[in-house]
Amino acid sequence: MPESQKNDPLRIAVAGLGTVGAGVLKLLAEQADIIEQRCGRRIEVVAVSARSRGKDRGIDLSTVEWYDDPVKLAAHPGADVVVELIGGSEGPAKATVETALELGRHVVTANKALLAHHGTELAAQAEAKGLAVAFEAAVAGGIPIIKGLREGLAGNRVSEVHGILNGTCNYILTEMRTTGREFADVLAEAQKLGYAEADPSFDIDGVDAAHKLAVLTSVAFGTPVDFASVHVEGIRHVSALDFDYADALGYRIKLLGIARRTEQGIEQRVHPCMVPKAAPIAAVDGVFNAVIAQGDFVDRVLFVGRGAGAGPTASAVVADLIDVARGRFTPTFGVPAAQLAKAQPSPMEARRGAYYVRLMVVDRPGVIADIAAAMRDQNVSMEQFLQRGRAPGEAVPVVLTTHDTNEAAMQRALATIGAKEAVVEPPRMIRIEQF
Repeated sequence: MPESQKNDPLRIAVAGLGTVGAGVLKLLAEQADIIEQRCGRRIEVVAVSARSRGKDRGIDLSTVEWYDDPVKLAAHPGADVVVELIGGSEGPAKATVETALELGRHVVTANKALLAHHGTELAAQAEAKGLAVAFEAAVAGGIPIIKGLREGLAGNRVSEVHGILNGTCNYILTEMRTTGREFADVLAEAQKLGYAEADPSFDIDGVDAAHKLAVLTSVAFGTPVDFASVHVEGIRHVSALDFDYADALGYRIKLLGIARRTEQGIEQRVHPCMVPKAAPIAAVDGVFNAVIAQGDFVDRVLFVGRGAGAGPTASAVVADLIDVARGRFTPTFGVPAAQLAKAQPSPMEARRGAYYVRLMVVDRPGVIADIAAAMRDQNVSMEQFLQRGRAPGEAVPVVLTTHDTNEAAMQRALATIGAKEAVVEPPRMIRIEQF
């Protein structure tokens, strides 16, 4: 940073004044003294953009310039940094960030979808001009996981990152476990409480967590962002029955994002998992997020905190702004974009581990033998088998767990079992992870 600029205010333009945008402005106003002390200079908001001017956001906007078009905001002549809080992988968010970089402005963003789909290209564009694209707020809210991986673990080869990356799903699964209610009931409550959107698909179908995992994978392993290679499953099929059986078997159910180096390449997957009750991540409940990273020198480190909300996310945005104000920033994904090493994706079919399977079957002689035969034919070894009570001629739940086996073999066995006349619902499978 030129000496003449060190004491000048850092002038920022904020695109998007929703929950997070308003939270950022509130934090900057309320913490101005300590922020200036930590920056060595003031952070000054010079312009904002949002869809509605008349909305009461609880913040004073009388001294800042207003733009209806966020792309025009990005061209504000007095802005040093554009803070993009619009969201979405395309449209105004992408155009705003690209315009800001083209015109020489640093970018701070909370937009995981944009980074998951275009992060590598944006990193190259920024680095060619010596600019920052900072995105601590894009993954796990207020948890400093990007800095933790990119800077705190910079001396390590990371072999695995896994975690709870979506607070909505973690809240729903926690409530299902503690209250015994079904998914639809808890989802409706989460929507009333504001923990779930009116259209919750991105959260409950695992897409939000997959966006975050793709970004984490790039930072952890120094690879281009590869969202297309993330295997994604949501939590719609998880039942209250599954929590009963999980408890009896010594597990908790969590929606996890897992990125791991394997002999086949780098696997990236988001899906419900059963984890041992003693695992640290099993105790992370409610709207909290958690991320565990495995490094060769540091061993395992655990990050836990609030993964969303105005305060935690604004905290992460402002931390990035302080770094930019100090002239303290690194290549976007830890190494220069041109040096991100393309890695072979490991297909989901190559996953090896244990499985939990719940079946609804007609209670009659020979059914269990048929299930066991289907498993045997695919070399899948059963570890436990549970059937509570009898109801001859009626449908009853049957649960089994397996020893470690191959995903492809497991899927073939389930296809065979699901086609049997005595199996009255599609088999429900949850992968077991022994963290």
